[in-house]
Amino acid sequence: MTIGPGMDSITDTDRQDGVSRTRRCALTAVVLACFGASLLAAEPVRADRRAVVPSTPIPRDHGPSTWKEIALSTSEAPGTIIISSDKFTLDYVLGNGRARRYIIGVGRDGFRWSGTVKIGRKAEWPEWRPPAEMRKREPGLPTIVPAGPHNPLGARAIYLFEGGHDTLFRVHGTNDVGSLAGYVSSGCFRMTNEDVMHLYDKVRIGSKVIVH
Repeated sequence: MTIGPGMDSITDTDRQDGVSRTRRCALTAVVLACFGASLLAAEPVRADRRAVVPSTPIPRDHGPSTWKEIALSTSEAPGTIIISSDKFTLDYVLGNGRARRYIIGVGRDGFRWSGTVKIGRKAEWPEWRPPAEMRKREPGLPTIVPAGPHNPLGARAIYLFEGGHDTLFRVHGTNDVGSLAGYVSSGCFRMTNEDVMHLYDKVRIGSKVIVH
């Protein structure tokens, strides 16, 4: 996997799901930029360090559906995901020269990456738990952001693995529809909640994901 110059210090301090502990210096940057620094910075925290639901309105829907079926010439097997950061697209290969294309948000300058990974885990309405070492560096972070409409991972999260280890990159939902078709994250890929729910039901653990 090839990573932009801004990503060479990405860390992993969490051993959940077999994650390696070898990269240990800037996970904070990944999470805050991937999932929205402003959301977390503004989020109040109770004395027990659980996040309090923000006062911002609860979204009334899952956002628009952006996908369309396209012609795609590829030798990749059905079920493969092909992501183009330059085009802001995620293609789900259907076979027989066809694919389902979604519009996504991608990494900012210095945080885009390329390579071939696999889907290692999937989660519906995931909670987000900043690791203890990360919270020590950033005391304002809660111990947990509960599942729900204000969670920065959105309605679904698809976890990208390489060599059996979590890369810390996700394909996930967002309520910030304005961030689609833009360079907005530190390497994660954002979809509308409607789109990520649609894709989630189709992808399988172990499926190939190609990023270029």
